[in-house]
This record gives sequence, structure tokens and C-alpha cells, in this order.
Amino acid sequence: MGVPTAEGLGRVVGDEQVEHGGIQVNRTIMLPASLDEAVEALAATPGAVPVAGATDLMEAVNAGRLRPAALIGLGRITELRGWRYEDGGTAVLGAGLTHARMDRPDFAALIPALADAARTAGPPQVRNVGTLGGNIATASPAGDTLPVLAALEATATLARAGATREVPVSHLLTGLDPLRPGELLTWVRVPLLNAPQVFLKATGRSGPARATASVALVLDPARRAVRCAVGAVAPVPLRPLEAEAWVAGCIDWDARGEEGATVIDPAAAAAFGEYVAGACVPEVLPDGVNEGLAVVAARVRRTVSVLARRALGRALK
Repeated sequence: MGVPTAEGLGRVVGDEQVEHGGIQVNRTIMLPASLDEAVEALAATPGAVPVAGATDLMEAVNAGRLRPAALIGLGRITELRGWRYEDGGTAVLGAGLTHARMDRPDFAALIPALADAARTAGPPQVRNVGTLGGNIATASPAGDTLPVLAALEATATLARAGATREVPVSHLLTGLDPLRPGELLTWVRVPLLNAPQVFLKATGRSGPARATASVALVLDPARRAVRCAVGAVAPVPLRPLEAEAWVAGCIDWDARGEEGATVIDPAAAAAFGEYVAGACVPEVLPDGVNEGLAVVAARVRRTVSVLARRALGRALK
């Protein structure tokens, strides 16, 4: 592979010819050393795809769903691989933060639900290279960090030549305010609530595996609120807003932390699970749905109910 230089496009540019599906494809690979260089490269190369861990990207390429004409490797940009505190009680997470880094004790003490999600994101070889920004940009329905970010109401910083903007992560995922051409996801801002938060998931087998359903739940005692997001059961994480508001009214917030206090009636906790499941996996399916799919939907509904009830119970302990 030849490596000519290209001033302003990341200092290192490679032209590689690969065979994909029997077709010879020329692919340009740029390796910027700074965030500014990455933004410049993206602006100068329409259609280029930024890549960090490439765990989801290579799956799409190998399956023939994606044929990027150019790749912008972000691995040399060290500032995107860390995190920092920001005034106002916010953690600013680099888009290149790996799942393995988020699983370390210092990060887990800061945002435990996100650490739990990162810990279950896959086998070690995936967690070592897979990134938070990649999870968001790929927006896989089974992305483990996504329901946590939705429940925490995290925001993303998007950079382009000469400008940046802040967008709720949930808006990116739903397409309400999507990533625009020439924009690079750089940072994720997460409010630090200093309150219980839980992530639980169900899979079809033991060990690290793709979720069949997941639930992230966050308590916000300052607002006497509960935030919940359900993942893997729809194209994007779902927020059961009515269930959140209802269960917040069932909690004895003043009794939290008291020895032996009953913070919520067990029947209300069970009803919350059913409320969340019914909101996210409707019992009434469209006409023409075969019996097998209806059985699967019922099983997923039961799973979501159990996960939501358990997540609430753990958060209130």
C-alpha cells in the first residue's frame, strides 16, 4: 500500500485496492493526528466514514451493507479516548472511549450503569477496541450503551469545519436531529446525578452476547423522578414516560436511606414492570402477524417486565 502525504488531510493518506464481492474497490485511508485534522479530512472527503474500533463497521462491510470509498481512522487522536469533568456536574466522554476503559473502577464509580453496559458489550477482543462513539454512530438496536445514554439524557457534541453543535443522543438515534454530512461525533456529555442507576440485559445464552432486551433505570432524587429506557426491542431505545411518571409518584422519597423502610409497595414495583413492558412491547400486534411472532413478542414482553421490576428494586435498595 502506497503512503503519499496530504497536507491538511491527516498527514497520512493511503490508497488501497481491495476486492469486495468480486469488484475491485479503491479505498483511501486517512490517519489524522488531531481532532482538527479529522474534521478537515471529513470536510474535504465527502462520503468518508470515520472509524475507531471498527467492530460494527467491518461487520457491515463483510455483509455487503456498506462500501465506504474512504476511511478516516481516529485511533491516533488521543484526546478522544479519555474523559474529564466539566463544571456543573457533567462528565465529558471522548467518542473514542473504549468499552474496556469504561469498565475500570474509576469510571464505574462515576457512571455505574454505563460501566455495566460496557462490561457486557461482548468478548474482551470487542470491548478492547469497540467505542462509545461507534455505538452511537452505528445505532444498532442491541447497542448496550444506548439505553443507558437515553435514560441519563446524555448529549453529543458534533464538530464540523468551523462549527460545533450539541444534540441529545436520543435525537441522533431516532433521526429527529441526525448526524449531518461533514459532522464528526467528538464528545458525549453525561449529567452526574450521584444517585442509583442500573443496567440489566437478557440474552439468548450465557456469557457476553447480543441482548434480546435490556433496561436502564436512573433515579433522580433531586427532581423526585425516575428515568427508564428499554433497549433491543425496537430500532431505538424506548422511554416509557407515563410509566416513569407513575412510579415516581409511588416512591416514598423521604424514606430512602432509612433502615428497614419500605420505599415502594412491592405490588407497585411489579405493576411498574408490566407498565413498562406494555408500553414498549404492545400486546396488540398488527393484523397478519403469524402465531410464532406473537409468541416471541409475549416472551420479550415478559422479559422486559422482569428486567424493569428488578432494575427498580436494585435502584431503591
